[in-house]
Amino acid sequence: MVTIIDYKSYQKEDGEKFYGLVVQGGIEAVKSQGTGRTYLTARTARVSCTFNEATCVSLVGTQLTGSIRKVEVDAYEYALPDTGEIVEMNHRFEFVSEEDGIVDDNVVRQEVVY
Repeated sequence: MVTIIDYKSYQKEDGEKFYGLVVQGGIEAVKSQGTGRTYLTARTARVSCTFNEATCVSLVGTQLTGSIRKVEVDAYEYALPDTGEIVEMNHRFEFVSEEDGIVDDNVVRQEVVY
């Protein structure tokens, strides 16, 4: 399960405004690479939607079936919100519906072998 915790507004190049929902998964324990100590965190992801602002506001607190998964991507630079430090990332988090998760976990993708 994930919970809608917020929404964000964005603007397209042509000036049109649209919204996205911020979803958060459950609490998980993670070991710090720096200190080796365990801390608790929750993954968050942004999900595009077609809702207006009033609908986005009303959806905060709603729970959805699914999870947030770590997905490998091409490397990119990211500024840490608290410090402004620039770090290189090679993953992002994305929301996966329960149905898509079942397919992803159980279907073997066909690969071309040369």
